[in-house]
Amino acid sequence: MAIQSMNKNKIEFSMSTQADLVFLLLIFFMITSTLVSPNAIKLLLPNSNSKTATKRNFEVYIDEQLEYSILQGKDLMAIDEESLQEAIAERLIHEDTNAAIVVRADKSVPIQNVVYVIDAVNLINETQHKQHKVILATTPKKEK
Repeated sequence: MAIQSMNKNKIEFSMSTQADLVFLLLIFFMITSTLVSPNAIKLLLPNSNSKTATKRNFEVYIDEQLEYSILQGKDLMAIDEESLQEAIAERLIHEDTNAAIVVRADKSVPIQNVVYVIDAVNLINETQHKQHKVILATTPKKEK
């Protein structure tokens, strides 16, 4: 008969404290992530790695001198900022309800000039009850 010790140490690990800690951290990061950029504009920009082509109804060009142009057939028609909305609306009269306007802006163009085009299309959408889209054209990345 062997002599056994009466005092056996039971090694147990409670996961409840770690689960509480994980949930507290989850809640903390969820709350702080909403405060990071409350004034950011959420834009759906096309991914330049993608090779997906969209149906484009017409294009608006903004060059490095901040001059706007709309493609009319095969010719570029120069327009100024004040008549931008009217020129776009004139082109959209004959287009589908969900027409896509492609904005081709030079790298040096400030984002505000692109926003002018987006605002013009949004005003046209509100007045004509349409859902035209604005797509920012990008150059695909060159493969190495």
